[in-house]
Amino acid sequence: MKITKNMTIGEVVRQSPESVQILMNFGMGCVGCPSAQAETLEEASMVHGLNIDELIAALNV
Repeated sequence: MKITKNMTIGEVVRQSPESVQILMNFGMGCVGCPSAQAETLEEASMVHGLNIDELIAALNV
């Protein structure tokens, strides 16, 4: 499955449980919080000041 910036954190975690560690390594410690169910990777990246392209690349390795 290819992970895209428009997927919610919840979708990514459900479909790819190993992504939790990658997200946490990028500083997204709240992968299980309620907002993660509706927040896209792109939105979360903006909030955390992350480069979305680097995050997506790491998640799709």
